[in-house]
Amino acid sequence: MTKLFEAPLYPYRPSPDEDAPAPVRHPVVVIGAGPVGLAMAIDLAQADIPVVILDDNDKVSVGSRAICFSKRTLEIFDRLGCGEEMVDKGVVWNLGKVFFGDRQVYNFNLLPEDGHKQPAFINLQQYYCELYLVERIRAMQAQGKPVEIRGGNRVENLHRYEDHTLVTIETPEGAYNLEADWLIACDGAGSPTRRMLDLDFVGRVFEDNFLIADVIMKADFPTERWFWFDPPFNKDQSALLHKQPDGVWRIDLQLGWDIDKEKEKKPENVIPRLKQMLGEEVEFDLEWVSIYTFQCRRMETFRHGRVLFAGDSAHQVSPFGARGANSGFQDIDNLGWKLKLVLDGKAPETLLDSYAFEREHGADENILQSSRSTDFITPKSETSRIFRDAVLDLAEHYEFARPLVNSGRLSVPCTYDGSPLNGPDDASLPKRTRPGSTVADAPTGAGWLLDRLNGDFVVLGLGTDVPDRMEMSGISVIGITVDRDAIGQELRDRYLATAEAAVYLIRPDQHVAARWLEFDSDKIEAALATATGRSAP
Repeated sequence: MTKLFEAPLYPYRPSPDEDAPAPVRHPVVVIGAGPVGLAMAIDLAQADIPVVILDDNDKVSVGSRAICFSKRTLEIFDRLGCGEEMVDKGVVWNLGKVFFGDRQVYNFNLLPEDGHKQPAFINLQQYYCELYLVERIRAMQAQGKPVEIRGGNRVENLHRYEDHTLVTIETPEGAYNLEADWLIACDGAGSPTRRMLDLDFVGRVFEDNFLIADVIMKADFPTERWFWFDPPFNKDQSALLHKQPDGVWRIDLQLGWDIDKEKEKKPENVIPRLKQMLGEEVEFDLEWVSIYTFQCRRMETFRHGRVLFAGDSAHQVSPFGARGANSGFQDIDNLGWKLKLVLDGKAPETLLDSYAFEREHGADENILQSSRSTDFITPKSETSRIFRDAVLDLAEHYEFARPLVNSGRLSVPCTYDGSPLNGPDDASLPKRTRPGSTVADAPTGAGWLLDRLNGDFVVLGLGTDVPDRMEMSGISVIGITVDRDAIGQELRDRYLATAEAAVYLIRPDQHVAARWLEFDSDKIEAALATATGRSAP
């Protein structure tokens, strides 16, 4: 890795809290300055909620780690003010190819329709993602936003109370305590926070290991996701190839279960495997090597009083499908606006139970898809392998078999069906934008729809006028009207179908809360009460 990423990005600096005669109380403390923790802090600070991030590290992560950032994540980054940097640096891709042995079985397009600002995916090393998030925080600090990163601050102990959490922190200059009204644990799969509270995961650990190698090389491979079942260079196993920025390529090679992990990570063992795949004549350098084991697990609940868990600290899935980091960003997208309403006294604390409900639902969906991918990629019996290979053979020639191939169903945003926050729904409108779903982007004649949603509750009037601003029970609601002559085909297909007009209530996280065929302020106010946890649907 270049020297840019070796220097401390947020070095330890003494805080006045360390010399305070009594623990200083903060509205929100985030543990963990990885991508999810940084994004959580940005979201809160944009809403003017003071937030402190604690991390025992002082620099971005080593190795590319998470690299595939989905369309929904890019939309969240846009709302956080750093989406453009991510896309400009990242490798944009929509296409994937599946191989069986030495032949291509079929290809697929993850975003076959027009009318979206963001691509299906970008590939971007995690250290770049973290860098841009930290730079965003620095820009916000220059604007006077209340966000602070404390590097070299290792959380040693936690004591939970009814109305706060006492946090004990070790620094290079000694220990100190602070208090958090709300504590958000974004401290990764090995979460020290989870261990301190004597909490654990439930789920499956799969008996298989994969080698990750980040390789610097010049290659003619196209910008696509390539996945092999049983390739000649890794017989009876699987492999994956992705392009990253700076001439770096991600290669995943299945190794099996009974291996010596430390031995397999040594360059003298990694390089021959890569030469089998790439060819003896290809020159390359290793940037980073790791080995991972499939795990599909989560905490039983993501809320424990005033301590909330997000990202890998709350749930883990196998990497195929790019569901790990992407689901973590959906966690913070769900949590930030709810915590803002609670802190402002505009919603009851029980609103945060809906964070647990909705994101546990999202985790279960990801775990289900990830487990199915893992079972298809690594059959557990000879019968399962025969079935899988037959599906792959059929998929080469028959379209009906292709949906049965599962090389990692790629991350899509979760729809919160059954959420207690969902309000009324006119079922004559398109199913894809029903309550609980994410807003589908589309051109509106005045830019992209998602660019016009700025983190507030929004009433969207399509083909019917709605007020520009409404005050309902102390909550500001923004109105956006799209006249009938400005409704393009994409907007019509995604929101109207055969209807001439519709009204949508949209949450701050760009999920649909309710929808009707006409504007009625009383119905909207009732749905808003439901969406903020102040009444039952």
